[in-house]
Amino acid sequence: MNFKTRTLEELRTRRASVSGKFAVVGLDGFVDRIVHPVATRHGQGEAFTPMATIEEFGRRIVAAAGKSTNIELYPRLDKLGGNGPIMASALLAAGLRLKYIGALGKPAINPVFEELARQADVVSLCDPSFTIALEFTDGKLMLGLLKSLDEVTYARIVEVMGEGALFDCLSRADLVALVNWTMIPNMTAIFEELAGRVFPSLPPRERLFFFDLADPEKRPAADLSLVLQSIARFQAFGRVTLGLNLKEAQQVFAVLGFGPETEDEKGLRSMARQIRQRLDVATVVIHPTKSAACATRDDTWWVPGPFADKPLITTGAGDHFNAGFVTGQLLGLGPESCLGLGVCTSGFYVRTARSPSLGDLETFLAQWR
Repeated sequence: MNFKTRTLEELRTRRASVSGKFAVVGLDGFVDRIVHPVATRHGQGEAFTPMATIEEFGRRIVAAAGKSTNIELYPRLDKLGGNGPIMASALLAAGLRLKYIGALGKPAINPVFEELARQADVVSLCDPSFTIALEFTDGKLMLGLLKSLDEVTYARIVEVMGEGALFDCLSRADLVALVNWTMIPNMTAIFEELAGRVFPSLPPRERLFFFDLADPEKRPAADLSLVLQSIARFQAFGRVTLGLNLKEAQQVFAVLGFGPETEDEKGLRSMARQIRQRLDVATVVIHPTKSAACATRDDTWWVPGPFADKPLITTGAGDHFNAGFVTGQLLGLGPESCLGLGVCTSGFYVRTARSPSLGDLETFLAQWR
């Protein structure tokens, strides 16, 4: 029996329990404008050839050094963005009940978040940030205007919600997902408040924590080292999962003092295992574009992904993987099946530009060849 069949069987057996799960997710919020850089324009509107790769885009920029250049960005759509809102939307599609705390608009919710606000209980702390997402066949470039995220602080959360309401929702949560550390300057301080004051005051219960750093390249190594220590503190109050894409995993691996690793199955398993051991958390998961690996205290696992040569959308693919993986954890699936659910959630999304239901994932798994 292959991993796809095992994942499908476990999902069919356990999916009914999803409606009883409650998640608290935060703390960012973005309006994402998806654009394609124009290489050659042949006429108005869609009559252009886009720059296919980041390398091609980079050559155009480098060639302008000492001169100047004009690059047209053709807008495809404006959509809900940010690691938190995208992950939350995917969890809602899977059937979880959810409270979202983040940067969704002030005084009114920004229109791109209206659907999220209809489906979930939302708390908005400030205006969202804005991202121009340049999509290519080999990756994406995210150009962000982030100033509003300076307002995301523990004091602001308490001011808007009230400390009692914050304690109450966290006490009932089966999943607490705190994402986009890199872009929220006060996130480490928030982690310290939660791990030092809030969770020690809450009754013990079975709970899952999920953390996503979101490309920490621009943050000093000392900051990254400190937040990894903060994340590890949450293991005292539940099961901690640290989610990393390949680049993030390599950055974390380096700041922890390890040498380079290969990017194949063996290397991914090794990185996940060593990061998990060093932080002493329950799970570390690494998800490149074509596969995924994770490590727990018991072992390591790896699965290939349903890679799409011509994806309809790539922005948010990692957040969908994260949502699929933690949904599997909440349902009690084994680590390999959590990986399978993660890659299928991402694979479905990049092909359709929408978040899948568990029924969609069953169909996707059954038809994956």
